[in-house]
Amino acid sequence: MNSNRLFFIDAVRAFAILMMLQGHFIDTLLNPIYRDESNVVYQVWSYFRGITAPTFFTISGLVFLYLLLRAKDKGDDKPRIKKGLYRGLLLIIIGYALRINVFGWLSGEFNSHVLVIDVLQCIGLSLIILIGCYVLLRKHIRLLSILLFFLGCLCFLTEPMYRNLDLSHIPKLFANYLSKSNGSIFTILPWFGFTAFGGFLATVFYSHLHRNRFRLITVISFFAFGSLLIEYSSWFLMKLHYLTDIELFKSSAYYNYLFTRFGNVLLLFGVFYAAEPFLKGLLIGKIGQKTLSIYVIHFIIIFGSFTGVGLKHFLAKSLHPTEAILGALVFMIVVCFISFHYVKTNTFIYNNARRLINVVKNYSNT
Repeated sequence: MNSNRLFFIDAVRAFAILMMLQGHFIDTLLNPIYRDESNVVYQVWSYFRGITAPTFFTISGLVFLYLLLRAKDKGDDKPRIKKGLYRGLLLIIIGYALRINVFGWLSGEFNSHVLVIDVLQCIGLSLIILIGCYVLLRKHIRLLSILLFFLGCLCFLTEPMYRNLDLSHIPKLFANYLSKSNGSIFTILPWFGFTAFGGFLATVFYSHLHRNRFRLITVISFFAFGSLLIEYSSWFLMKLHYLTDIELFKSSAYYNYLFTRFGNVLLLFGVFYAAEPFLKGLLIGKIGQKTLSIYVIHFIIIFGSFTGVGLKHFLAKSLHPTEAILGALVFMIVVCFISFHYVKTNTFIYNNARRLINVVKNYSNT
């Protein structure tokens, strides 16, 4: 067995996808009157829902760049670069496709909702940008590491500058990647910052995984830096403001959800990396290898992709907390069951998409 395999990555992805499943189910169907910010249970649920997307973006950057760096060691990174570009574009296409309402289109109903940007488009574009950074500095891994760390910090620090960005003068197809004014759920800024930090962590694992006591030092570092970011990042930003009189540091400190969320991600990584020896061969690892298929299946069931009919259209904002919790558990089981027995792996999605693209190419050439 390859000792360089990072089994905790699959466990983290599994945790994130399961949190996303229950998060989307409860957030979409729970009656708003039960959203009590003072309730401890609701606070815990809200906390885990808040770190799901940051975890996804960070782990995507980590796993992709780590595998790319390992391929470079074997002199075989060019096929993986090509594969990465293809998958990045495919994620963008799937993200758009899941917004399509076929029956609506057939009846002549077209709207700009299909151009809304969600997590898949942002992850796809983030991976493409990550590939660009790698190609630029593939011969200088240390510089690549510094660049990714700098880009992550830059994305987070400058958030106040683009928070309310007005891009009404450019086409929605492009504006939606940077502005939420048209309904986008995610935008490339600041979310690429998490992917960049994930890439930075990949360079650390790649360069130091072989060292003695790496796991112990890394777990301690995850907990230490994660705690520091959560407790003191705002304080540090204010100190920088007092020292430099730069207003941007103050604005970032007053709305500091990005560095604190990344701190939460590091704590989560610390837990799973510490537990990695006990995770090998478990079901949670297999779930983590099917995140794309699980995402697609859950989106179709809840939001009614392609048909316009999903759980949201029958039960939106109507469930009691007990119904929502039990329903979320059943929903997670059903989606995972479908993924395991009918859509075997993420490769199933990629291969069938590739076949569809080939069919379109062949048709256009006739």
